[in-house]
This record gives sequence, C-alpha cells and structure tokens, in this order.
Amino acid sequence: MPANPQLQLIDYKGQNINLAAMSQDKPTLVYFWGTWCPICSITSPAINELANENKYPVVSIAIRSGSDQELHDYLNEQGYSFSTVNDQHGEIFSDWQGQVTPSYIILKDNKMTQGLTGIQPLWSLKLRLWLSSML
Repeated sequence: MPANPQLQLIDYKGQNINLAAMSQDKPTLVYFWGTWCPICSITSPAINELANENKYPVVSIAIRSGSDQELHDYLNEQGYSFSTVNDQHGEIFSDWQGQVTPSYIILKDNKMTQGLTGIQPLWSLKLRLWLSSML
C-alpha cells in the first residue's frame, strides 16, 4: 500500500467519502476503472451488483473519464449506481501507485488487505471481501 494514499475523497456528485471510516466496520472495495477501458466494461457490471447487495462498501474511482457530467451520463447509460469518484487527471490513481485498469484494493481497518488487477468474477470479489472480514 502506498505510504499516504488519499482516503478522504469527494464523489462526482460532491458527497464526501471517508475510506478510513468505511473500512473500520467492514472490508471496503476500491475499484479503479475508466469509461475508456474495454476490460472495465466487462468488470463493472459485477461491481455494480456487488454494490447493490450492500453487504460491503464499494467505492469506484473513474480514471480520466471526462467531466462530472460526462461521467454521470455514462453511469446512467450503463445503469451503474455504485459510488464514483471522478479522478479526471489520474492523480488519485497515481497516488495509490496504480498502473493498470481495472484494479481493485480491499481495505480493512484502514489497511490494504488485498490488491488485484484484471478480470475478477463476482464470486472471487465476494470471497476476498469475506476473507478480509476474518482478519
């Protein structure tokens, strides 16, 4: 985990997101993706399903995916309702030392328990979150 990643974020709608507080109670999934990423179009539906189940907090960070309005339009078109931070210039992704999309971080008690990249099926993410809850 990076030395000082940004844990206080603001989503594209202006709502505060405190990853440190979220990860105190339950493992929290942080999903780095982009509207331009072809693999993300395969993985994002699973993230949306996971977020809608409301068992674990899910925060997505859209990297270089346009303005807030463009991101809003894309999320609506796709039917995605997961919480999304607009990382317009890739600064948050860089701060987290991200290199590929999609990437996933699982935080528990303000610490990274797992980091993954590529296609992750829904069952795999659920299992990893559950395992992190056992720590």
